[in-house]
Amino acid sequence: MQIGLIGLGKMGYNLALNMQQKGHSVVAFDANKGAMERIQGEGISTVAALHALPQAMTGRRVIWMMVPAGQVVDVILNNLKNYLNADDIIIDGGNSFYKESITRAKDLEKQGVHLLDCGTSGGVNGALNGICAMVGGWKDAFTYCEPLFKSISVDKGYLYWGKSGSGHFVKMVHNGIEYGMMQAIAEGFELMHKHNPSMDLAAIADVWGHGSVVRSWLLELTQHALQKDKNLESIKGVMHSSGEGKWTVETALEMGVPAPIITMSLLMRYRSQQDDTFSGKVVAALRNEFGGHAVEKK
Repeated sequence: MQIGLIGLGKMGYNLALNMQQKGHSVVAFDANKGAMERIQGEGISTVAALHALPQAMTGRRVIWMMVPAGQVVDVILNNLKNYLNADDIIIDGGNSFYKESITRAKDLEKQGVHLLDCGTSGGVNGALNGICAMVGGWKDAFTYCEPLFKSISVDKGYLYWGKSGSGHFVKMVHNGIEYGMMQAIAEGFELMHKHNPSMDLAAIADVWGHGSVVRSWLLELTQHALQKDKNLESIKGVMHSSGEGKWTVETALEMGVPAPIITMSLLMRYRSQQDDTFSGKVVAALRNEFGGHAVEKK
Protein backbone atom coordinates (compact mmCIF):
# COMPACT_ATOMS: atom_id res chain seq x y z
CA MET A 1 0.00 0.00 0.00
CA GLN A 2 1.19 3.53 -0.71
CA ILE A 3 1.18 5.73 2.40
CA GLY A 4 1.69 9.45 2.73
CA LEU A 5 3.19 10.24 6.14
CA ILE A 6 3.16 13.68 7.73
CA GLY A 7 5.40 14.17 10.75
CA LEU A 8 8.88 12.74 11.24
CA GLY A 9 9.32 13.27 14.96
CA LYS A 10 10.32 10.53 17.39
CA MET A 11 7.24 8.43 16.62
CA GLY A 12 6.66 9.35 12.99
CA TYR A 13 10.23 8.67 11.90
CA ASN A 14 10.22 5.15 13.30
CA LEU A 15 6.71 4.53 12.02
CA ALA A 16 7.89 5.39 8.51
CA LEU A 17 10.64 2.79 8.84
CA ASN A 18 8.15 0.27 10.22
CA MET A 19 5.86 0.80 7.22
CA GLN A 20 8.77 0.52 4.81
CA GLN A 21 9.98 -2.72 6.42
CA LYS A 22 6.49 -4.19 6.04
CA GLY A 23 6.54 -3.57 2.29
CA HIS A 24 4.57 -0.35 2.07
CA SER A 25 5.61 2.50 -0.21
CA VAL A 26 6.06 5.62 1.93
CA VAL A 27 6.29 9.23 0.84
CA ALA A 28 6.90 11.62 3.73
CA PHE A 29 6.76 15.29 4.66
CA ASP A 30 7.97 17.24 7.67
CA ALA A 31 8.62 20.94 8.16
CA ASN A 32 12.01 19.95 9.56
CA LYS A 33 14.31 19.61 6.55
CA GLY A 34 16.90 17.75 8.61
CA ALA A 35 14.38 15.02 9.44
CA MET A 36 13.50 14.69 5.76
CA GLU A 37 17.15 14.40 4.79
CA ARG A 38 17.66 11.65 7.36
CA ILE A 39 14.64 9.67 6.19
CA GLN A 40 15.80 10.03 2.59
CA GLY A 41 18.98 8.27 3.72
CA GLU A 42 16.75 5.35 4.74
CA GLY A 43 15.40 5.08 1.21
CA ILE A 44 12.08 6.84 1.84
CA SER A 45 10.99 9.51 -0.62
CA THR A 46 9.89 12.96 0.51
CA VAL A 47 8.12 16.00 -0.90
CA ALA A 48 9.16 19.61 -0.43
CA ALA A 49 5.73 20.96 0.54
CA LEU A 50 2.61 19.68 2.29
CA HIS A 51 0.31 20.18 -0.70
CA ALA A 52 2.71 18.14 -2.84
CA LEU A 53 2.13 15.01 -0.75
CA PRO A 54 -1.28 13.99 -2.18
CA GLN A 55 -0.10 15.06 -5.63
CA ALA A 56 2.80 12.59 -5.36
CA MET A 57 0.40 9.72 -4.68
CA THR A 58 -1.73 7.67 -7.07
CA GLY A 59 -5.11 5.99 -6.72
CA ARG A 60 -6.99 6.18 -3.44
CA ARG A 61 -4.80 8.20 -1.11
CA VAL A 62 -4.10 7.10 2.48
CA ILE A 63 -2.34 9.83 4.46
CA TRP A 64 -1.16 9.22 8.03
CA MET A 65 -0.58 12.24 10.29
CA MET A 66 1.82 11.77 13.19
CA VAL A 67 1.87 15.26 14.65
CA PRO A 68 1.13 16.83 18.07
CA ALA A 69 -2.51 17.28 19.04
CA GLY A 70 -4.14 20.67 18.68
CA GLN A 71 -4.07 23.47 16.16
CA VAL A 72 -1.37 21.91 13.98
CA VAL A 73 -3.81 19.10 13.07
CA ASP A 74 -6.40 21.62 11.86
CA VAL A 75 -3.79 23.57 9.89
CA ILE A 76 -2.69 20.39 8.11
CA LEU A 77 -6.24 19.26 7.36
CA ASN A 78 -7.26 22.68 6.05
CA ASN A 79 -4.29 22.65 3.69
CA LEU A 80 -4.70 19.04 2.61
CA LYS A 81 -8.41 18.90 1.88
CA ASN A 82 -8.07 21.17 -1.15
CA TYR A 83 -6.00 18.44 -2.81
CA LEU A 84 -7.97 15.36 -1.79
CA ASN A 85 -10.68 13.42 -3.63
CA ALA A 86 -13.78 11.63 -2.40
CA ASP A 87 -12.91 8.29 -0.71
CA ASP A 88 -9.40 9.40 0.21
CA ILE A 89 -8.49 8.51 3.80
CA ILE A 90 -6.65 10.49 6.45
CA ILE A 91 -5.42 8.72 9.59
CA ASP A 92 -4.74 10.86 12.66
CA GLY A 93 -2.27 8.71 14.58
CA GLY A 94 -1.57 11.35 17.24
CA ASN A 95 -3.23 11.98 20.59
CA SER A 96 -6.00 14.31 19.47
CA PHE A 97 -8.93 14.95 21.82
CA TYR A 98 -11.74 12.61 20.77
CA LYS A 99 -14.36 15.38 20.53
CA GLU A 100 -12.13 17.30 18.11
CA SER A 101 -11.72 14.13 16.03
CA ILE A 102 -15.52 13.83 15.76
CA THR A 103 -15.78 17.43 14.54
CA ARG A 104 -12.95 16.99 12.03
CA ALA A 105 -14.45 13.77 10.67
CA LYS A 106 -17.82 15.47 10.08
CA ASP A 107 -16.13 18.34 8.28
CA LEU A 108 -14.10 16.07 5.98
CA GLU A 109 -17.13 13.89 5.20
CA LYS A 110 -18.73 16.90 3.49
CA GLN A 111 -16.34 16.31 0.60
CA GLY A 112 -16.34 12.52 0.93
CA VAL A 113 -12.94 12.29 2.66
CA HIS A 114 -12.79 9.83 5.56
CA LEU A 115 -10.92 10.43 8.82
CA LEU A 116 -9.77 7.50 10.93
CA ASP A 117 -8.77 8.43 14.48
CA CYS A 118 -6.03 6.05 15.52
CA GLY A 119 -4.75 6.01 19.07
CA THR A 120 -1.16 4.79 18.79
CA SER A 121 0.66 3.21 21.73
CA GLY A 122 3.97 1.45 22.19
CA GLY A 123 6.38 4.35 22.41
CA VAL A 124 9.31 5.00 20.11
CA ASN A 125 10.36 1.35 20.12
CA GLY A 126 6.83 0.23 19.28
CA ALA A 127 6.62 2.68 16.39
CA LEU A 128 9.57 0.85 14.84
CA ASN A 129 8.83 -2.73 15.82
CA GLY A 130 5.06 -2.92 16.24
CA ILE A 131 2.44 -0.52 17.56
CA CYS A 132 -0.79 -1.03 19.47
CA ALA A 133 -3.51 0.72 17.44
CA MET A 134 -6.99 1.79 18.57
CA VAL A 135 -9.00 2.86 15.53
CA GLY A 136 -12.28 4.70 15.13
CA GLY A 137 -14.10 6.14 12.11
CA TRP A 138 -15.97 5.02 9.02
CA LYS A 139 -15.95 1.19 8.96
CA ASP A 140 -15.33 0.83 5.21
CA ALA A 141 -12.28 3.10 5.49
CA PHE A 142 -10.94 0.94 8.30
CA THR A 143 -11.55 -2.23 6.26
CA TYR A 144 -9.56 -0.73 3.38
CA CYS A 145 -6.69 0.16 5.74
CA GLU A 146 -6.82 -2.97 7.89
CA PRO A 147 -3.90 -4.66 6.06
CA LEU A 148 -1.80 -1.61 6.95
CA PHE A 149 -2.80 -1.66 10.63
CA LYS A 150 -2.22 -5.40 10.86
CA SER A 151 1.22 -5.22 9.29
CA ILE A 152 2.63 -2.44 11.50
CA SER A 153 1.08 -3.61 14.80
CA VAL A 154 2.18 -6.31 17.21
CA ASP A 155 0.25 -9.58 17.11
CA LYS A 156 -3.36 -8.89 18.20
CA GLY A 157 -2.32 -5.27 18.66
CA TYR A 158 -4.98 -3.42 16.69
CA LEU A 159 -8.76 -3.16 16.84
CA TYR A 160 -11.59 -1.17 15.26
CA TRP A 161 -13.63 0.45 18.02
CA GLY A 162 -16.53 2.06 16.12
CA LYS A 163 -17.72 5.51 15.16
CA SER A 164 -15.52 8.58 14.76
CA GLY A 165 -13.74 9.60 17.95
CA SER A 166 -13.85 6.14 19.53
CA GLY A 167 -10.22 5.33 18.76
CA HIS A 168 -8.96 8.52 20.34
CA PHE A 169 -11.40 8.10 23.25
CA VAL A 170 -9.97 4.65 24.07
CA LYS A 171 -6.41 5.99 23.74
CA MET A 172 -7.27 8.91 26.04
CA VAL A 173 -8.46 6.52 28.75
CA HIS A 174 -5.39 4.32 28.11
CA ASN A 175 -3.14 7.29 28.79
CA GLY A 176 -5.10 8.22 31.90
CA ILE A 177 -4.54 4.70 33.24
CA GLU A 178 -0.87 5.05 32.29
CA TYR A 179 -0.66 8.19 34.45
CA GLY A 180 -1.98 6.28 37.46
CA MET A 181 0.26 3.24 36.94
CA MET A 182 3.40 5.34 36.61
CA GLN A 183 2.51 7.36 39.70
CA ALA A 184 1.98 4.19 41.76
CA ILE A 185 5.38 2.83 40.64
CA ALA A 186 7.00 6.19 41.39
CA GLU A 187 5.54 6.46 44.89
CA GLY A 188 6.63 2.94 45.78
CA PHE A 189 10.18 3.55 44.65
CA GLU A 190 10.27 6.87 46.49
CA LEU A 191 9.24 5.06 49.67
CA MET A 192 12.07 2.52 49.25
CA HIS A 193 14.56 5.29 48.42
CA LYS A 194 13.50 7.19 51.54
CA HIS A 195 13.85 4.05 53.67
CA ASN A 196 17.38 3.36 52.45
CA PRO A 197 19.01 5.51 49.74
CA SER A 198 21.65 2.83 49.17
CA MET A 199 19.11 0.16 48.17
CA ASP A 200 19.66 -1.25 44.68
CA LEU A 201 16.36 -0.10 43.20
CA ALA A 202 17.22 -1.42 39.73
CA ALA A 203 17.66 -4.92 41.20
CA ILE A 204 14.29 -4.62 42.95
CA ALA A 205 12.60 -3.63 39.68
CA ASP A 206 14.31 -6.57 38.02
CA VAL A 207 13.18 -9.18 40.53
CA TRP A 208 9.62 -7.81 40.50
CA GLY A 209 9.67 -8.29 36.75
CA HIS A 210 10.08 -12.04 37.21
CA GLY A 211 6.78 -13.51 38.30
CA SER A 212 5.46 -10.79 40.60
CA VAL A 213 1.90 -9.49 40.40
CA VAL A 214 3.13 -6.02 39.37
CA ARG A 215 5.45 -7.16 36.56
CA SER A 216 5.00 -4.95 33.51
CA TRP A 217 6.76 -3.11 30.70
CA LEU A 218 6.70 0.05 32.81
CA LEU A 219 8.59 -1.84 35.53
CA GLU A 220 11.14 -3.00 32.95
CA LEU A 221 11.61 0.63 31.91
CA THR A 222 12.02 1.60 35.58
CA GLN A 223 14.81 -0.95 35.90
CA HIS A 224 16.45 0.33 32.70
CA ALA A 225 16.36 3.96 33.84
CA LEU A 226 17.79 3.12 37.28
CA GLN A 227 20.57 1.03 35.75
CA LYS A 228 21.62 4.00 33.63
CA ASP A 229 21.45 6.48 36.50
CA LYS A 230 21.32 5.10 40.05
CA ASN A 231 18.79 7.09 42.10
CA LEU A 232 18.21 9.26 39.00
CA GLU A 233 20.53 11.90 40.38
CA SER A 234 21.19 13.61 37.04
CA ILE A 235 17.60 14.63 36.30
CA LYS A 236 14.95 16.80 37.92
CA GLY A 237 11.70 15.27 39.15
CA VAL A 238 9.60 17.45 36.85
CA MET A 239 6.72 15.56 35.24
CA HIS A 240 5.15 17.28 32.26
CA SER A 241 1.62 16.57 31.08
CA SER A 242 0.75 16.36 27.37
CA GLY A 243 -3.03 16.60 27.77
CA GLU A 244 -4.50 13.10 27.77
CA GLY A 245 -4.61 12.78 31.57
CA LYS A 246 -6.41 16.12 31.87
CA TRP A 247 -8.93 15.11 29.20
CA THR A 248 -9.53 11.79 30.96
CA VAL A 249 -10.26 13.56 34.25
CA GLU A 250 -12.51 16.14 32.58
CA THR A 251 -14.42 13.38 30.77
CA ALA A 252 -14.80 11.40 33.99
CA LEU A 253 -16.28 14.49 35.65
CA GLU A 254 -18.67 15.01 32.72
CA MET A 255 -19.85 11.41 32.93
CA GLY A 256 -20.00 11.27 36.72
CA VAL A 257 -17.41 8.50 36.93
CA PRO A 258 -15.14 8.67 40.01
CA ALA A 259 -11.51 8.49 38.90
CA PRO A 260 -9.50 9.52 41.98
CA ILE A 261 -6.26 7.73 41.12
CA ILE A 262 -5.99 9.19 37.64
CA THR A 263 -7.01 12.61 38.98
CA MET A 264 -4.36 12.58 41.71
CA SER A 265 -1.68 11.38 39.29
CA LEU A 266 -2.50 14.39 37.11
CA LEU A 267 -2.34 16.75 40.07
CA MET A 268 1.02 15.27 41.09
CA ARG A 269 2.39 16.21 37.68
CA TYR A 270 1.38 19.81 38.30
CA ARG A 271 2.92 19.64 41.78
CA SER A 272 6.18 18.29 40.37
CA GLN A 273 6.68 21.52 38.49
CA GLN A 274 6.92 23.30 41.85
CA ASP A 275 9.11 20.87 43.84
CA ASP A 276 11.75 18.32 42.88
CA THR A 277 10.71 14.90 44.21
CA PHE A 278 12.09 11.39 43.75
CA SER A 279 8.70 10.14 42.53
CA GLY A 280 8.80 12.92 39.96
CA LYS A 281 12.22 11.68 38.85
CA VAL A 282 10.83 8.16 38.32
CA VAL A 283 7.88 9.33 36.17
CA ALA A 284 10.10 11.73 34.23
CA ALA A 285 12.57 8.88 33.60
CA LEU A 286 9.76 6.53 32.52
CA ARG A 287 8.36 9.07 30.05
CA ASN A 288 11.85 9.42 28.61
CA GLU A 289 12.30 5.65 28.39
CA PHE A 290 9.14 4.79 26.47
CA GLY A 291 8.40 7.96 24.57
CA GLY A 292 11.70 9.81 24.32
CA HIS A 293 10.18 12.76 26.18
CA ALA A 294 12.82 15.25 27.30
CA VAL A 295 13.90 15.33 30.93
CA GLU A 296 15.16 18.40 32.76
CA LYS A 297 18.77 17.98 33.82
CA LYS A 298 20.18 19.35 37.03
